[in-house]
Amino acid sequence: MKRIGILTAGGDTPALNATIHGAVERANELNLEVIGLIKGFNSLYNERLPHVPLNPLFQEIPELDPANGGTILGSSRDYVDPDNKEQLDIIEKRLEQLGIEGLICIGGDGTLNGLQPLADRLPVVLAPKTIDNDVIGTDLTFGFQSAVEVATEALDRVHSTAESHGRALVVEVMGRNAGWIALRAGVAGGADVILLPEIPFEIDRVVEQVEWRRSLGRRCTILCVAEGAAPVGGEQIVHALDPTSPDPVKLGGVGAWVAAQIDARSEVEARAVTLGHTQRGGSPVPGDRVLGT
Repeated sequence: MKRIGILTAGGDTPALNATIHGAVERANELNLEVIGLIKGFNSLYNERLPHVPLNPLFQEIPELDPANGGTILGSSRDYVDPDNKEQLDIIEKRLEQLGIEGLICIGGDGTLNGLQPLADRLPVVLAPKTIDNDVIGTDLTFGFQSAVEVATEALDRVHSTAESHGRALVVEVMGRNAGWIALRAGVAGGADVILLPEIPFEIDRVVEQVEWRRSLGRRCTILCVAEGAAPVGGEQIVHALDPTSPDPVKLGGVGAWVAAQIDARSEVEARAVTLGHTQRGGSPVPGDRVLGT
């Protein structure tokens, strides 16, 4: 094998450039040429999208720095359709034209599914990145530790404003159907209530906890809520639904719902904060830089 391709697909994380950097460094040691494919899987079935040889330019790309967030290669949520033989044939022809004999895809569960139909045609590797930490077969994904850092800092910061006004403050974090961010950040940030997708919650018990803390004279209650959390017998709150998208269900809004329930059922005023994409941006923490590299 003399030439491999590398792409980033799905949602961005702060550790993508670190992972590309590590792959190119290792390829240099093995005398492998690395082709960077632009805009994820789109580059495999769209000849108009550019590609860039990463090795000759390696010392001339300041953006390819483990400390930089985002991805120099760009990303998309368009994946390979395993039932579309015409698309697979186009991809195989494209890879032959570029002389690519192996493929590294930096992505999460959607990327993993997209790689399945390609695995029969050439050697492929998934570099597991996602802030959700939900890729099967791996203990830790690139980007997760950075997202936890952001969420923990947010929880630290809301303590003071919640105490100043005697409020319950609900912080909604990402994670889709996995509660890793909420659990880790909630414990590290001293949250009084943590709600996870894996454990349906009883809103009455949540309100009781807020009222109990008020009765003890506590000045605030901090709640860390995963976007995929749902009450017992209820459903996840969907922020948006796009049937045309490879990722049709976008969760969000449970934090505001929990805050509204506390407002209505207790004497404690509640506010909600949604961190959203701040958890996916910025520079990766050292742990993610090392893991990606």
